[in-house]
Amino acid sequence: MGKKSDGKQLAQNKKASHDYFIEDTYEAGIVLLGTEIKALRLGKANISDAFATIRNGEIFIHNMHISAFEQGNRYNPTDPTRARKLLLHKSQIHKLLGLSKQDGYSIVPLKIYVRNGYAKLLIGLGKGKKQYDKRETSAKRDAQRDIQRALREKQKVAR
Repeated sequence: MGKKSDGKQLAQNKKASHDYFIEDTYEAGIVLLGTEIKALRLGKANISDAFATIRNGEIFIHNMHISAFEQGNRYNPTDPTRARKLLLHKSQIHKLLGLSKQDGYSIVPLKIYVRNGYAKLLIGLGKGKKQYDKRETSAKRDAQRDIQRALREKQKVAR
């Protein structure tokens, strides 16, 4: 049998791009217990309040909520928001540690997906936005939307 390449997106943190300038991204594996992967594949995950920390040379994600698998058995984990270890190369962890120590930077989870049968978490190094940055981003997005709308209307009239 060949490798499975489903690449299905399971959860996304939409607040991350609103609250942070994402400067660099890393793909990390997640250490899961029991039936958590089955619950993930059903889309029962939430990473909107999650954050990552580095302790003792290992990286952990906190507040990532994975609901219990309903058809599960005694191997269902009891705490849905427990800290889960992320799998990265040591050089990547050291780089993230150095960059996240800088003022205003944090490690933000962006999305969870499945690649080749394994659950992956895309984490980003983000610098927090100020309120005026958020307004500026919103204004640019609205202007771009108006431009696209005008172009579509112009193309309809030209036909």
